[in-house]
Amino acid sequence: MEIREFLLEAGRVKPSARQMKWFDTEMYAFIHFTVNTYTGREWGLGNEDEAIFNPYALDCDQWVEAVKAAGCKGMVLTAKHHDGFCLWPTKTTEHCVRNSPFQGGRGDVVRAAAEACRRGGIKFGFYLSPWDRNCSVYGTPEYNDFYKAQLTELLTGYGDIFMVWFDGACGEGPNGRRQEYDFPGYVELVRKYQPDACIFYDRGPDVRWCGNEAGQVRQAEWAVVPRELCPLAEQQAEGPGVGDISGVYNDRPDLGSLANLAASKGLVFCPSEVNMSIRPGWFYHPEEEPHSLERLFNTYLGSVGGNACFHLNVPPMPDGRFDERDVRRLRELGDKVREEFSRPVSARISRDGDTITLRFAEKTALRWIVLEEEISQGQRVETFSIFWHNIEKQRFDPAKHGFTIGHRRICPVCVETDEVRVRVTMSRGEALLRDPKVYA
Repeated sequence: MEIREFLLEAGRVKPSARQMKWFDTEMYAFIHFTVNTYTGREWGLGNEDEAIFNPYALDCDQWVEAVKAAGCKGMVLTAKHHDGFCLWPTKTTEHCVRNSPFQGGRGDVVRAAAEACRRGGIKFGFYLSPWDRNCSVYGTPEYNDFYKAQLTELLTGYGDIFMVWFDGACGEGPNGRRQEYDFPGYVELVRKYQPDACIFYDRGPDVRWCGNEAGQVRQAEWAVVPRELCPLAEQQAEGPGVGDISGVYNDRPDLGSLANLAASKGLVFCPSEVNMSIRPGWFYHPEEEPHSLERLFNTYLGSVGGNACFHLNVPPMPDGRFDERDVRRLRELGDKVREEFSRPVSARISRDGDTITLRFAEKTALRWIVLEEEISQGQRVETFSIFWHNIEKQRFDPAKHGFTIGHRRICPVCVETDEVRVRVTMSRGEALLRDPKVYA
């Protein structure tokens, strides 16, 4: 396959309808809550007494109100973490809320969260840890049946699910064994019972990990990646397969580069989720403080504004409510985003080849330019530049040079001008850009 043909082929790999809905969600909350909340651990041991779990003041409506204030459009609950404790009264194990003092053993945190999301008008999803440090059959073929039974309960008992979140953690079970997970079988179940749900996992099929848990983002974030990286994703295009990409992993900064794609045997569309916690830990620790507003806002810009989505964890306290420090920081984040993008600037827009010109009625102080590709047709823009008209010197000066656009690229610009030009300088085929949005 010639390089030009391959470039065009890479630019034609398209997202699914569920991936398009995921992109539009932009930002959603993660809720880490289990027996760890009461032991102070990040990874439970699996032998915790069910009696320690008692969120006597559980208020999932408070959760929803708080994350909505930040701008989240969905929420993903840890229905089961590595400790194996289930937040719903599952039929598969006694290590669950049924044997806790929470609501006299009649409580169901998953149901409470799902119903609060519906009342609040946001989407609901769940995380079900494949690693289970409590289950006696972990490490045997029977465990996959056990896990699928839990997955089926969650998929069929709690209404519409927008996301099912897996990870690849695979440690020892209580019998000292490790497990070979049947991820194709897990995916099949999700597709059967919740066909519109996006599946997150390190290796696809719908959304993959960005490679870190610190909110760090790539300079160039590509949704089109080698098939070998995401074997669970549907193959959408052939690759030249002219090299070896066995060492390529999610943490590579050049993940979607043409060099890596050219070495692949196939191409898939599998965009990246940026996940981090509002605090240093994923579970609640009273001595921790939430991260600064600046850090959270910059992560928002790099994820939602960098061809990804932002998955922000907020851990409830032992009583089942959010810490007011976190509630306040979430509100500050939402206020910051709304304030920065509350002053749109009208412009006369014209196009000439790969250049889009925006002319303003008068000299205007600009802060943000938001670029978007018609991502439904594929991701194509490799590099772009933004130039502003320097009225005093009667010339066009560079304001921003960038890599990739994809679903959205938020570009900070601090200029006063009457004209801006956006130019695509390299693309995998014809660049299909929507009209840029400009904010003062």
